[in-house]
Amino acid sequence: MDMDKQEELQQHIHRILELIGEDPEREGLVRTPLRVAKAMTDLTRGYEQDPVAILNSAKFKEEYSQMVIVRDINFYSLCEHHMLPFYGVVHVAYIPNGEVTGLSKIARVVDCFSHRLQIQERMTKQIRESIQEALHPLGVMVVMEAKHMCMQMRGVEKQNSITTTSDFSGAFNQAKTREEFLQLIKA
Repeated sequence: MDMDKQEELQQHIHRILELIGEDPEREGLVRTPLRVAKAMTDLTRGYEQDPVAILNSAKFKEEYSQMVIVRDINFYSLCEHHMLPFYGVVHVAYIPNGEVTGLSKIARVVDCFSHRLQIQERMTKQIRESIQEALHPLGVMVVMEAKHMCMQMRGVEKQNSITTTSDFSGAFNQAKTREEFLQLIKA
């Protein structure tokens, strides 16, 4: 983020502190606008990344045609409705069709989408779509499990609720293939 945007963010945070009844000039808050601006820049860096380019940066021809699973990919994001965190794990599977990608690239795609203002449902779909577009596999499936601070610390205040979403394509439209993936991520 350029310095002009960061300075503007700082000014807005300064004003927010005033609006909630704080003194932005007191010792503990003097640097808060700068810290929050830097944090927001980091937490939203995914807007500057291209998930398909990430996957294509380590794409290899390979005649492997069984399921590839990367599970328990930790993530955190900010919900677009309250700008509060939601966090959890993502499990991704794809069935190659002549090409594979570096395993770390799948985790990087999760990071790319999680570092944007999000909703879990959209993020699940975006991860699947980007893998489908980059690798043209026989199928892709994504399962996300997350806790949402907007449900835990405000509103209904349900501490132990977990939201699970999934999206799939191709070979994963077959119940048997989906079941195999779901059994493997429980292992």
